[in-house]
Amino acid sequence: MSVKLQKGQKVSLTKTSDGLSKIIVGLGWDEAAQEKSGGFFSFLKSQADIDCDASAFLLTNGKLADSSDVVYFGHLAHKSGAVRHMGDNLTGAGEGDDEQITIDLNAVPEQYDRIVFVVNIFRAGERKQHFGMIRNAFIRLVDARTNSELCIYNLTEDYSGKTAMIFGEVYRYNGEWKFNAMGQGTTDGSITEMSKRFA
Repeated sequence: MSVKLQKGQKVSLTKTSDGLSKIIVGLGWDEAAQEKSGGFFSFLKSQADIDCDASAFLLTNGKLADSSDVVYFGHLAHKSGAVRHMGDNLTGAGEGDDEQITIDLNAVPEQYDRIVFVVNIFRAGERKQHFGMIRNAFIRLVDARTNSELCIYNLTEDYSGKTAMIFGEVYRYNGEWKFNAMGQGTTDGSITEMSKRFA
């Protein structure tokens, strides 16, 4: 039975799903319909598809120790093999997950205490795009063994002006893995900028 989370809620993954070892983190979003007008300000309307990119930051004591600990479309697998990005979706079109990241919890090296999932809009500043132009954004965790959804967090706030989003994190606590629904918007323009938050 999937748990629907609110912002700031935490849930134990390993307690609620006995023997859980591998999870799929699914992230999804849709582009909100934009008004098509020929008015004076129509040139400000973005014509390009909104290309959102999901990334996973593996943190040591809450900090990013090395750039190789960022898994994203340009670096699809962590050196440990524990975290893998399943590939880039350029438009967010279609139903279900737009991008997926798999995590083998048992293979995550001991020094990493949390894995943070972020989504940023590619070339947001240049294309004048922001999360206010996105709807139906969510992050969900799935048990890879059974393909059953463990929990889902739907982002419902207005994130106008925000170009990146910290969706949530999976973290170790007293020997178990938990998930924290964060939904924190930022104005970072790239994965590189976002990574400085965790330095």
